Amino acid sequence: MTVNESYETIVIGTGCAGYNAADWLYDLGHKNIAILTEGEKMGTSRNTGSDKQTYYKLSLTSDGGDSVREMAETLFAGGAMHGDTALIEAACSVKSFIKLALLGVPFPTNEYGEYVGYKTDHDPKQRATSCGPMTSKLMTEALERTVKSKKIPVIDNKQVIKLFTDDNRITGLAAIDTNDFTYHVYHCDNIILATGGPAGLYAHSVYPESQTGATGLALEAGAEAQNLCEWQYGLASVKFRWNVSGTYQQVLPRYISVDANGNEHEFLADINMVFLKGYQWPFDIRKIEGSSSVDIAVHKEISQGKRVFMDFRSNPRGLEQGFNSLNTETRQYLQNSGALFGTPIERLAKMNPAAIELYGNNGIDLWKEPLEAAVCAQHCNGGIAVNANWESSVKGLYVIGEAAGTHGIYRPGGSALNAGQAGGMRAAEHIARKVKSREHTNAFKAANTLHWTSPVKLSSISNVKEKRFDIQHKMSQHAVFIRNIGRMKEMRTEAARIKECFWQEVTVKDKTELPFIYKSYDLLVTQIAVLSAMIFSAEAIGSRGSCYAEDTNGIGGVNGKDVVITQHDISRFEPARPVPSSGGWFETVWRDFEERRRLTVPQTP
Repeated sequence: MTVNESYETIVIGTGCAGYNAADWLYDLGHKNIAILTEGEKMGTSRNTGSDKQTYYKLSLTSDGGDSVREMAETLFAGGAMHGDTALIEAACSVKSFIKLALLGVPFPTNEYGEYVGYKTDHDPKQRATSCGPMTSKLMTEALERTVKSKKIPVIDNKQVIKLFTDDNRITGLAAIDTNDFTYHVYHCDNIILATGGPAGLYAHSVYPESQTGATGLALEAGAEAQNLCEWQYGLASVKFRWNVSGTYQQVLPRYISVDANGNEHEFLADINMVFLKGYQWPFDIRKIEGSSSVDIAVHKEISQGKRVFMDFRSNPRGLEQGFNSLNTETRQYLQNSGALFGTPIERLAKMNPAAIELYGNNGIDLWKEPLEAAVCAQHCNGGIAVNANWESSVKGLYVIGEAAGTHGIYRPGGSALNAGQAGGMRAAEHIARKVKSREHTNAFKAANTLHWTSPVKLSSISNVKEKRFDIQHKMSQHAVFIRNIGRMKEMRTEAARIKECFWQEVTVKDKTELPFIYKSYDLLVTQIAVLSAMIFSAEAIGSRGSCYAEDTNGIGGVNGKDVVITQHDISRFEPARPVPSSGGWFETVWRDFEERRRLTVPQTP
């Protein structure tokens, strides 16, 4: 074990949230910082997108008719979201967005310089903007450039495996080098966890394979989680992980299932519902008799051991009588798009040729082969619970980006990108004030860091891949958008048993598997907490949001007053904090601001 140098703050993760937090810390005068990452080119921010990846912010166009309060109320209205974080995300959205624009992220403006927008999911205004299918990648690259220009250390190939605490306060962390498999300990006062959502929890996932998450690190350190039961699920391809929303649905592909003997069956009759999936991509119980019936039908086929494909090569059954059989909305859309002709692939070539090219660049020719699909986990709206400074219940542990549980049940599309930027800025500002307002005395000599040893014992056999495979597939069967309380309870009991004796029963042959076993333990810890929240929510509320609970009575709907708090394997309700009264008397605000500024911003000599 190597004991490395000490830092005031360590950021874990090199997505757009992590880079942003480090950049703010540096600009606030805090240079004794470092970024640790499993891989600089890994993660969701850099490796995912959509037809038009959205960034959600306050409207900045002359006909927007918007205000900070209105945006905060929109975020809060999604249910189970704290009002103070909603107000902060709204108020800080402009500053965060303009920073990105000044760093070179090409958000479009009209000829007068207005950042025009469009409506996104659950958005009553036109707050959304985009710079194309890879908006978050462009954000990450811009923030990476500024971080590296400031020579902030980025320590690559370090997988964090444990957070150290003393009296519920961060003292450091342990990591394993993924190249030479040596252990390293770093001492620090503050950790900013920016590791994304728990992407490795499901077998059917649209997260990039390089993204697994590290929520278990915070849970093991004692941090409370919030709304781990709230996820987004939607149809996605599985060979190459990508959301099949938008035009992929609107061109009306055939949905076919294939059994183990190769027998093919077209199973979706109502193609107007397929069309609606383009607009209404995430599963939503409020649309269970409408477009979300497509998700249920696909899941049913897969649950019977079949594989499901979207076939663009020929028309579905519903078009046997021609386009006049379509309802008015579907037919009018295709007509307006100049695509009221041909086969699905021909319509897709007319409406969105880049959608075909995307798959072609990843080895899938939609002209010649069907596209395998499933209902996949896409985003966790829950995560680690944080306060208005994005600090968790563990002092010195800040959680930002998708790892933080700030979103609630229904969030406007693209709000996660804004939340990651606003949260990183708030965490940096709080660390700056905290350090400057007291004598800086850290706990670098804590014995729990100096004397830590690895719990892994090498064996003649390796069963760790089998254990992780079991976790992922059971989650995708019984704890996805359709949930079975009885099976989830069985899964939680079994997961708790495995965790109790994990380091004795789960084995690896050699050191090359060490990163995999630590990540599998992290996912197991996360699975127990997620199942606890799902069971608690389903029993107390029933179905809501992205969850259809099979063995409950009815649909509970949105409960905007309560969030689900989970610590280890115990969950409870907690009232959502209301949206604070905003504004204020200018002279009073100015005085308070100057005091915060004195503690936050480095003063010119």
